[in-house]
Amino acid sequence: MHPSEATLPTLNKLGFVSSAFDNVDALSVAENWIKAFGSACEADSIQQILDLLLESNFVSPSLLRASPPASELNQEPSVYWRDLLALTWDLRTFESTPVIRQFLQDRLKLSEIRNVKINTTDKGAFPAFQLPYPDLAWIQALFKFETRLGFGSGVVRLVPTKKGDGIEWKAHCILTNLEDLKGFPEKIGHLRNHNTDSGSWESLRLKEREFADQGPPVIIIGGGQSGLDVAARLKSLGVNSLVIEKNERIGDNWRNRYEALCLHDPVWYDHLPYMPFPPNWPVYTPARKLANWLDSYAEAMELNVWTSSTVTKVVQDPNTERWNVTVKFGPKDSAIRERVFNVKHVIFAQGFSGGRGFIPQYPGMDVFKGPLLHSLQHRKATDHLGKKVVVIGSCTSGHDISVDYADHGVDVTMFQRSSTYIMSTEKGLRLTLGDFYSEDGPSTEVGDRLVASFPNLLNVGMSYRLTQKIAEADAELLDGLKKRGFRLGWGYKDAGFLLSAWAKAGGYYLDTGGSQYIIDGRVKLKNDSQITHFTETSIRFEDGSELQADVVIFCTGLGNAIDGIRELCGDNVAEKCSAVWGMDEEGEINGTWRDMGLKGMWYMMGNLALCRFYSKHLALQIKAIEENVFDGVRYSRSK
Repeated sequence: MHPSEATLPTLNKLGFVSSAFDNVDALSVAENWIKAFGSACEADSIQQILDLLLESNFVSPSLLRASPPASELNQEPSVYWRDLLALTWDLRTFESTPVIRQFLQDRLKLSEIRNVKINTTDKGAFPAFQLPYPDLAWIQALFKFETRLGFGSGVVRLVPTKKGDGIEWKAHCILTNLEDLKGFPEKIGHLRNHNTDSGSWESLRLKEREFADQGPPVIIIGGGQSGLDVAARLKSLGVNSLVIEKNERIGDNWRNRYEALCLHDPVWYDHLPYMPFPPNWPVYTPARKLANWLDSYAEAMELNVWTSSTVTKVVQDPNTERWNVTVKFGPKDSAIRERVFNVKHVIFAQGFSGGRGFIPQYPGMDVFKGPLLHSLQHRKATDHLGKKVVVIGSCTSGHDISVDYADHGVDVTMFQRSSTYIMSTEKGLRLTLGDFYSEDGPSTEVGDRLVASFPNLLNVGMSYRLTQKIAEADAELLDGLKKRGFRLGWGYKDAGFLLSAWAKAGGYYLDTGGSQYIIDGRVKLKNDSQITHFTETSIRFEDGSELQADVVIFCTGLGNAIDGIRELCGDNVAEKCSAVWGMDEEGEINGTWRDMGLKGMWYMMGNLALCRFYSKHLALQIKAIEENVFDGVRYSRSK
């Protein structure tokens, strides 16, 4: 057993020798469990709830530490409860019976979980017996519930346990997720605005966007998908916001990237809140097509956006704890104006380090005669026809740009600095996401809840197994890369790309064809020694080898998100903020979508799917604060 698998509720750990569970009535089992869970919650009985859960004292090795040898691991599986705001006003994962007991002692009675009902109506929600692997079996069910302050959704996975000669199904993993606040529903569907006066609408929109008389309660810095998503969520909750975007048009953060850029996630995974892509949309979206969609999304959702505008300073008033946000704005051909907004909430939606590229420094870079570009600065392969190009980096942008050069007949060499996890989109993504996002899969909302219901502490083991399964499916591709000398990695904790994305935001390439270019030699490969320095016309390496270059493209990732906060707010504020991105001891993402340690400061970041789902959680927190229904007590992890 690999150490990553220690947490899994395998059948042998549960006392079963076979995966055969004939005639399992998933609906009946789920209904009985959810009814019992609801009764226990109504009675505020901690023990009754714990009796419905798999008992376990096992705590998995921290995601932030090296895993111990398998021989040192306890052989009992873990039990998990993940809560997204519903009971904690935070994003938390509780592991083991003692930890869950303490959580319930602290929050159950206060939260008042009531009216727990099974969900069998949403597409993909019907209870199902699942056998993800021959030695893993569970019943998956969704449910709805209320708390003192809101309405929630839940997911539970029930595993078989021995009870005499029979089977008793107990929860191995529970998700409780806040969906809405009582008394403050989203203004969508039958609650939408019914105003039909087009003249009035246009003048009201203009007035709202200008904020001539009074500023908004929320400023959002950045108009990419993260800023737009949270702005849309806030608007649906009746909270006014203003998005400040430095580019001339919404979508320029995608539109101005290299021409070959295309999403490597399938369309079903990437829908925006309230406005899914049309059914004829390509499976993998070209960057410029996405840029135009984001532009139209901002208009269709009636979001307040100032383009060609820049936030130059963000200062918190120590007395009021409100934020003074200085904005410079105006078209390029007119005088730049300045305005200071005094707001309660500032949302940074700038991505990693405000989109600043990270370029490692080597001796001699100052004497190199050709251009040294980060992938963010690169536009198109035809800019360098007839040149010798070296691409430093072997992840997504490194492959995309190298392929584009090769397609245009440019002599291109990829320098691979470290091992890279490779997974095909055709086979690997289908195995990874197909059960949650596909043409005939569950609704996007159900898919999001199902994905969220796998805590990352559990995902270490699940993803390790999935990674092995994907490697078998991609065997021909991976063998071809090995023969070319490409250094293959297994990702963070040997668990593939998802955990690598959460932990490091990189280290992988989801193959859309670039790997074959390396296998065929159309993209040359250099990875047998590390760079020592640059000369006027080349790159030299530790083993004495040399690589001639006219142009060097650094595909070496982005900087630290805190750097963007530091630039606008200063060192004092930046040092008080929590980390942004990476995982904490519970496997939750640091800083993003949650309290950052300073009143009214937030960070919104992630891919299209993460932004779609967690933008609502951020918006619900702000709405609760604005309506004075937030009880002021977050049940946060002790640092």
